Amino acid sequence: MATSKKRAKRISKSHKKVGLPPGTMTYVGNKESSELIIEVYNYTPEGVTHKDCTTVEDAVAFLATDAVTWVNLNGLFHVKAIEELGKSVGMHPLQLEDVVNVNHRPKIEELTKGGLFVILKMLYYNEANELIIEHISLVFKDNTVISFQEDDKDVFDIIRQRIKEPRGVIRNKQADYLLFAIMDAVIDHYFLILETLGDKIEVLEDQLIYNPTDNLVGEIQQLKREVLKIRRSIYPLREVVGNLEKAEHPSISDDTQKYFRDLYDHTIQVIETIETYRDMLWGLMDMYMSSVSNKMNNVMKVLTIIATIFIPLTFIVGVYGMNFENMPELHYQNGYYIVWIVMLVIFLAMLYYFKRKKWL
Repeated sequence: MATSKKRAKRISKSHKKVGLPPGTMTYVGNKESSELIIEVYNYTPEGVTHKDCTTVEDAVAFLATDAVTWVNLNGLFHVKAIEELGKSVGMHPLQLEDVVNVNHRPKIEELTKGGLFVILKMLYYNEANELIIEHISLVFKDNTVISFQEDDKDVFDIIRQRIKEPRGVIRNKQADYLLFAIMDAVIDHYFLILETLGDKIEVLEDQLIYNPTDNLVGEIQQLKREVLKIRRSIYPLREVVGNLEKAEHPSISDDTQKYFRDLYDHTIQVIETIETYRDMLWGLMDMYMSSVSNKMNNVMKVLTIIATIFIPLTFIVGVYGMNFENMPELHYQNGYYIVWIVMLVIFLAMLYYFKRKKWL
């Protein structure tokens, strides 16, 4: 019942865009915030200005300065504000549509009037240990970087701290380095996701080896879906970072391009790790099936041994259970005890034989 409700909700959100003309901005996510907050950092090597703006006009005013400006808009639900902010830097309507389309895959393309537009996914685990995939869009133009994100929870605190530090590298670089720093923070956080994912796989492996239970199938399947979501969010990023690493954009210096090469190496490492975990999860399913099969084989082996032991005993009881008159053994005074002794000897001899063969 719960699954059908989730599926219906997902379909209804997708229906919001059906039939609309290209360039129509329609937010299809479920993270709605009532208050618009636009976080602005305007800095030079000498100083930094930080302000939380409530209107687009206040934020756009910082773009006219010569300092490096980072504008971070929280809440893709505020479509009008995103449209105004995007148009102030020359974003195309189709690009504005992609900003609020949380299902869009990571990509990179150029703005109409110069600059770059980048889409990527920010991943993190919440307090309930649930994987959160957040849609992030970045606009880089001249000395400005604009980021659009769904929620105010992000992985950019380290960047905010580095901007406030007067001796930090980021304060002495241009906006191209800020673009790298934001993408680097997102990709570096992937390693934390992979570390958590690796711990989950190790726990499942130990359970499969030492204490396999029926509920492990559901846990493996859930983890497989989680890995597929991560892979779908990260895999296209190789092309995005690769284009940045090879692009000869006038606003990206040669020095910053070296950092993008390092970022490309990190991206490849993340993708390779994801592929490894994906293969390991398939192996866990095979291991579970083998464990269940071995458990069943052990049960069948015990039952077969028990049945084999009782075959000669049943034969003896069956012979002397016949109602023929001319059976001399039936008239022995100690015949009953002799039969019991014979059956006990056969039973012990067969147990000794099975243990010697290591079948028990």
